[in-house]
Amino acid sequence: MRLRLLRRRLTVSAPRMAIRSTMPWPLRWLLAAVVLGFSGALALWAFEFGKEIAGLDRNAKQELEQLRTEVSQLREALGKAQSVANTSESLLTTEKTAQEQLLLQIRQLQADNLALRSDLGFFERLIPGTGSGAPSIRGLQIERVAETQLKWQVLMIQAEKNAPDFKGQMEISFAGTLDGNPWSAQHAATPQAVLIKGYLRQEGLVDVPSRAVVKTVTARILQGGAVKALHTIKL
Repeated sequence: MRLRLLRRRLTVSAPRMAIRSTMPWPLRWLLAAVVLGFSGALALWAFEFGKEIAGLDRNAKQELEQLRTEVSQLREALGKAQSVANTSESLLTTEKTAQEQLLLQIRQLQADNLALRSDLGFFERLIPGTGSGAPSIRGLQIERVAETQLKWQVLMIQAEKNAPDFKGQMEISFAGTLDGNPWSAQHAATPQAVLIKGYLRQEGLVDVPSRAVVKTVTARILQGGAVKALHTIKL
């Protein structure tokens, strides 16, 4: 009888049995998550440990330090280059300003040189007079500065030593032709008052017609309506 029962249990005709777990599903999922997390941590640890053994982290840290050093050096070099550039720009600006000032000084010296030459030309004509005490005209110059404008210069002197001051008038007149006809003009409508203390130089501009041909220029020194000195030049 027992043998039959045992045979029945061990054969295909044995009754089916169902094994059910008593653990709930949430605990199963939690346990699975813990297992997976532990496995992942273990894998990460193994990966990091493997890199450390292989020396990968060591080389990466060295390369990172080297790159940081190179970046610092490049920044320092860039700062020096910018400083040199700023200094060069400042020097160029200073040099340009100095050149402009030098050009202005050269132009001023050239103008002063011309004025000194003009003065020298006038004073070279200062020769001893006759001793009469009357002023004389020792220099008369005419220069065309424009098509319709002339510049005149005249030097009046008292050659006598310790001569008293001379008060009078000066008159500059121009003569020539205009369209083939006689023409004349004066530097002013009325004679110009002058006060000569040893010497006096006067200059001015006069407008003339563009078609006028100036042939002679005359300078007169007047006092009380009388002519004290006269000087004429031909052009």
